Amino acid sequence: MKYPWIDEYLMAKRGVTKDLQPEWNWIRYHIGGKMFAAVLLDDDNRPYYVNLKLEPVEGALMRRQFPDIIPGYYMNKDHWNSVKADGDVPDDLLRTMLDRSYRLVLAGLSKKKQREALSVSCETDCAVCPLHENGREGR
Repeated sequence: MKYPWIDEYLMAKRGVTKDLQPEWNWIRYHIGGKMFAAVLLDDDNRPYYVNLKLEPVEGALMRRQFPDIIPGYYMNKDHWNSVKADGDVPDDLLRTMLDRSYRLVLAGLSKKKQREALSVSCETDCAVCPLHENGREGR
């Protein structure tokens, strides 16, 4: 796989958990119990796609610009996108897309679930709270 840094990068994000979905052979990354990314493995446990969620307009734009980004494999084709694991998507762009997927799924959780997932309380200084735009955005 061209992106060997993915696991370390995603697991460094606040509140992220991962599991292996054995029936699909997917390594799934979650925030607050909701999947925001997955590494899809073939029968030989080699990655072939990285799935991530984007706003539909952004995903469509990425798919038009990069042939190695397609509508989500076995996912909702409007919201999910698949990046070929050995494709030509630049590392920085994939990191940005993964960050956006994380934030998008986190934002879809209730405020209570967000605080639980990020292990923050309302006593946290808003200037450094990852739930606020001026904070670290969940990192």
